[in-house]
Amino acid sequence: MQTRDFNQEAKSLTDKKYNYDFDGIVRQYMMRAFEPFFVPGPALELGCYEGDSTLELVRYFDDLTVVEASSEALDVARSRVQGHVRFIQSVFEDLEPGQLYDTIFLINTLEHVDNAVEVLSRIRDWLTPKGRLFVLVPNADAPSRQIAVYMGLITHNNAVTPGEWTHGHRRTYSFDTLNSDLRDAGLSVLHAGGILFKGLANFQMDKALEAGIIDMDYIEGCYKLGQIQPTLCSSIFAVCTR
Repeated sequence: MQTRDFNQEAKSLTDKKYNYDFDGIVRQYMMRAFEPFFVPGPALELGCYEGDSTLELVRYFDDLTVVEASSEALDVARSRVQGHVRFIQSVFEDLEPGQLYDTIFLINTLEHVDNAVEVLSRIRDWLTPKGRLFVLVPNADAPSRQIAVYMGLITHNNAVTPGEWTHGHRRTYSFDTLNSDLRDAGLSVLHAGGILFKGLANFQMDKALEAGIIDMDYIEGCYKLGQIQPTLCSSIFAVCTR
């Protein structure tokens, strides 16, 4: 297997516009969808990049451990996040956490790992009996992506584009493939859903918000529509148990 340069993959996200203002909005609605399923106790975030999700999680969990493969991204996250957070630089395949966790998060991370089922199987063993794993991934079937297929920009919904590969993506999930990997890892899905209906690409959503073409009332409508049409959302998620 070719050795991966996780610092270079992380750096590629800042060399080119990759994180959009819309991503921050998605994170806020993600936490809104996740919160009803939180259980008290130690929490683990696997894959933090530069800490955007960590900044949300630290508001809910007093005992939070964060693991990131890129040492450079982890340094940025460490500088941004205040509070009692333990940071570990490691790939998940080598990680030996030394304890069990009541809550584990894989936020926009599972699509990056080389062997998803192997990693999910290891994570299952890190959950307490009451523990819950929250997995969120970009949705291959989002309308914006389906439109890109018909525009000829990508070959099919689940394609991994050259740009995505450079950013570290190794697969693109839809509900069927996500559920398959979770099932093969021995995990049970307690709840699944989608975050925000999205017919436009992220940069288009940013431009529409900036121009006043859409506002947060529109975004709220997209969230509520996504609750009944999860296959048409920007991101999909599953809350899992052992």
